[in-house]
Amino acid sequence: MENRIQFSDGRRYNSFVGYFRKKYGSRLQKIVVDAGFTCPNRDGSAGTGGCTYCDNDAFHPSYSTPDKSILTQIDEGIRFHKNRYRKASEYLAYFQPYSNTYDTLDVLKRRYAEALSHPEVAGIVLGTRPDCVDEEKLDWLAELSKEKIVIIEYGVESTHDKTLKRINRGHDYVKTLWAIEETAKRGIDQGAHFIFGLPGESREDMILMATEINKMPVNSVKFHQLQIVKGTYMEQEFRESPQDFVQFTLEEYIDFFIDFLELLKPEIHIERFAGEVPPRFVNNMPWGTIRYTEIHSRMEKRLEERGTWQSRRFGLL
Repeated sequence: MENRIQFSDGRRYNSFVGYFRKKYGSRLQKIVVDAGFTCPNRDGSAGTGGCTYCDNDAFHPSYSTPDKSILTQIDEGIRFHKNRYRKASEYLAYFQPYSNTYDTLDVLKRRYAEALSHPEVAGIVLGTRPDCVDEEKLDWLAELSKEKIVIIEYGVESTHDKTLKRINRGHDYVKTLWAIEETAKRGIDQGAHFIFGLPGESREDMILMATEINKMPVNSVKFHQLQIVKGTYMEQEFRESPQDFVQFTLEEYIDFFIDFLELLKPEIHIERFAGEVPPRFVNNMPWGTIRYTEIHSRMEKRLEERGTWQSRRFGLL
């Protein structure tokens, strides 16, 4: 008989959905907002061209465009999501495209305040980079978090400096650790995003990231498999040097991720196992057009088949 950890919602991993329901008492749905920000590795302050894998149009919905006001985007997003997620009682304005703390504090205050003025918005989620926060911004966000839900999502992508340099991030891993530690000191909820399959990383390199994640005082993590987006520099790199990329079949990815999950400490909440990019943006589709809900279902089934769970091998790496 298994002697596994009993996570709060009965799953074999610590789910972010279960955490949110427990903490806030209901489902909170994210509404993507494009507030017109950019990134330091696009405007020349840390580089140009952006991350080599990135095309922001590939992962934000049609209702979210910077030519519309923030409140208009929220209204349209609520109408869109009410047809799909009818259990949502309140919403979070998810500032997602580009780096959403990359401006002066006065500008940030105005844009966040507009979102928070919506009567159905309970808080904000800020997708950003570790090099786009400072002590002044974090101090203010800590004060705001006493009144509203505030979550920072850091794009970490990799814990390996060789990878960060190759994908043109414009900062090193030390900067990531600084931002995460400073955010934790102020009691702000935070999550981190990682990509599996970046060029030059072996399976072993990816597995080693579990040790680093376990040291991070983050509340939640998102994981995506690398998807080659049309028109990006990485598309050219993939075409010229495919041997530099670990390419997973869906079955291989599920087993790889479970191996990784077994090494993660039990306190970390898992928000996503994999990512979706609309087919029109993707260079190749080795998994076909399978949706995340099906990947999620297969992942849970495979966890049962293997008789394993998050943290089963925690501390063994």
